[in-house]
Amino acid sequence: MNAIELNARASSDFDAKLAQTTTLLQQAARDYAPLTSGARTRISQASSLGAEDVVISHLINTLQLDIGIFVLQTGRLHGETLDLLARFQAASRVPVEVFTPANEAVVQFVAREGQDPMYKSIALRKACCQIRKMEPLARALTGKDAWITGLRREQSGARAEVPLIDRSDAARVKINPLADWTWGDVWHFIAQQRIDYNPLHDQFYPSIGCAPCTRAVSAGEDFRAGRWWWEDEAAKECGLHVAASKTLEKEPA
Repeated sequence: MNAIELNARASSDFDAKLAQTTTLLQQAARDYAPLTSGARTRISQASSLGAEDVVISHLINTLQLDIGIFVLQTGRLHGETLDLLARFQAASRVPVEVFTPANEAVVQFVAREGQDPMYKSIALRKACCQIRKMEPLARALTGKDAWITGLRREQSGARAEVPLIDRSDAARVKINPLADWTWGDVWHFIAQQRIDYNPLHDQFYPSIGCAPCTRAVSAGEDFRAGRWWWEDEAAKECGLHVAASKTLEKEPA
């Protein structure tokens, strides 16, 4: 049984959620349109190529929105993820930018701490995330006034209050157009639109990150259980989505 057969179950109000998401993305494209003709976009989607993100990218492409898309290629992604990235770049109407970590920083870190330091301590795992994710993300977001993520409230307790529009960061607005979608909604849309997705989802990987830091989950485990599973922390995050405060905005009418 693949991920679609296992998970595709639309909520009773799915059509309303989809309409809300569409409206939010269209409004975001208008609000953060380039200031001059030919200028770079002021808003981009950060895609991990997970199920939620391929849904958002599909909407950006089919709605022909002036929203950029970027992927963080950490150097430790699964082969399946890299294969999907290549297919996505070839098929996407919107150019897909790929940001990689600074090579010298990676070389020095690996030489000092080894190839898999994330298993030694939480501090080293977060240091690895800083080099491979956070620094490239900072470059990807340079000049952006807003960015789009695939965060959903259902993903974990730490994300239970994710708003559609998050203004807690003074530097830029974060937009989470699938905040109130269920896992079943996501897969219903993937099935409905025949969207290409990461085959690791068929192997019980609901959340997919770097290969050393991701495993399949078992029945009854939460969505984030397969991320940094050896750590005894309530919030399994790399730092990309840790907000300093909560500034919530209601859904658009």
